[in-house]
Amino acid sequence: MSITAVELKHAYRLLNHGPVVLVSAAHAGKQNIMAAAWNMPLDFDPAKIAVVIDKNTYTRGLIEAAGTFAINVPCMQQSKVVMQVGSSSGKEARFAESDKMAAYQLPTFASTKIEAPLLAGCVAWLECRSLQGEIENQQKHDLFIGEVVAAYADSRVFSNGRWHFEGHDQLRTLHYIAGGAFFATGDSVSITP
Repeated sequence: MSITAVELKHAYRLLNHGPVVLVSAAHAGKQNIMAAAWNMPLDFDPAKIAVVIDKNTYTRGLIEAAGTFAINVPCMQQSKVVMQVGSSSGKEARFAESDKMAAYQLPTFASTKIEAPLLAGCVAWLECRSLQGEIENQQKHDLFIGEVVAAYADSRVFSNGRWHFEGHDQLRTLHYIAGGAFFATGDSVSITP
């Protein structure tokens, strides 16, 4: 894995192509990870993202307590992981002794600006500070707005502010359609006016 820092002015491009993401959070020695298909870049400077996190998720409680979360952008080679963490809840009894990351033996590494762990093997990571002035959106619409405080990408498929998946099919991002169906990011197409 080859990770490179991404200029925050380009952080929105890590999500602009619409992939499913894995949201990780940690607080007071507890951590969790969940899948989220409804996410998007929101602003350039400072870089902001929006993600929908249901009231009933264990991850949401950690985010609300910590005030931070991480967005992990998984790829094709992690499709099983996406299904595992997306179809289970950290509130389930089987996770009482251990969190989902430990139970599924997911390799993680430390974030640099927040407490949430980052999932190894992804192609992008965004460390976010939850904007506390958006509590009404969180309560009413389950919409979390985060300011990106650090961003990273796998330089094999993202460099110079652009995605380039050619030759790396297993590193293509996943896009959730519904009912357990996904698409992988396709080939890039350049269009000039």
